[in-house]
Amino acid sequence: MIVTAKDLVHKYFNTDEKGEVIETITALDKLTLDIKEGEFLVILGHNGSGKSTLAKHFNGILKPDSGTLIVDDLDLSKEDNIWKVRQNVGMVFQNPDNQIVATIVEEDVAFGVENLGVPQKEIRQRVDDALETVGMSDFKMHSPNGLSGGQKQRIAIAGIIAMKPKCIIFDESTAMLDPAGRKQVMDTMITLNKTYGITIIHITHYMQEAVCADRIIIMDKGKIYLEGTPKEVFKNVKLLKSIGLDVPDTTYLIYLLNQDGFDFDSSILDVREVVDAICNSN
Repeated sequence: MIVTAKDLVHKYFNTDEKGEVIETITALDKLTLDIKEGEFLVILGHNGSGKSTLAKHFNGILKPDSGTLIVDDLDLSKEDNIWKVRQNVGMVFQNPDNQIVATIVEEDVAFGVENLGVPQKEIRQRVDDALETVGMSDFKMHSPNGLSGGQKQRIAIAGIIAMKPKCIIFDESTAMLDPAGRKQVMDTMITLNKTYGITIIHITHYMQEAVCADRIIIMDKGKIYLEGTPKEVFKNVKLLKSIGLDVPDTTYLIYLLNQDGFDFDSSILDVREVVDAICNSN
């Protein structure tokens, strides 16, 4: 397992002007979760469900109030392990502009690797390899300011790849991108996972982005509400809508047709499967 979490609790405290606690919010409520190395995991949930709080625990940005968290065989309750974990667990955030630190693309991609003390010759090779992986080699000497949102996010991803992590967390990394940019980033995630075996943890509000996952976790009120493969999870249309979540368009179409008396497989996700099912129905 790349991540083993047991009974994680994390609370936020709202205070008044005197610093006295007026409200306690339990963001993680005795949450237990295992993530396999090489898995593509998507975490879904409405705002306030605890999904981003959970993600920030995986590389030590936040610490739990109680419970145990083992990442890459290292106990994150020990301060000395946090830096070691962060070398193997990268994180890509929502706004690419907040992650870019240099005025030239190759310098930005090299930034994290340089902080690891990697020899200069190896840094150059890692930067070239990372840019090739995300399809941005032609922009090596460009200024990030002239790139699109999707391209900037791929540069941010390249900076993580260059550090050679075992796992990359995408914390709503497609939220500020247009459809073309989201597709670019999703294609990159899939390549990193399927071709290079990197564990992907993707937090998103876009249901269609979850279809390619090995496993989906639905969070609600700091707990795991539902989990399974995309087919297993998304067939529960009523259940998901009861906690304020949507489902992919294909799934909802099949759901509506079945409500009108058809008997299609409720786990269908692929557009072609939907078309075939409708064309072959009597």
